[in-house]
Amino acid sequence: MPIISSFFGIYVRMYFADHGPPHVHIEYQGHEGLVTGCDR
Repeated sequence: MPIISSFFGIYVRMYFADHGPPHVHIEYQGHEGLVTGCDR
């Protein structure tokens, strides 16, 4: 998975053609999370 950004040990990644809704994966010290856009 390509890294979009990294700062202070935080990695922001995005899969190509991953499941919806559009989101990014965040990783920091072995912890992972997803960040999605706003709901409309």
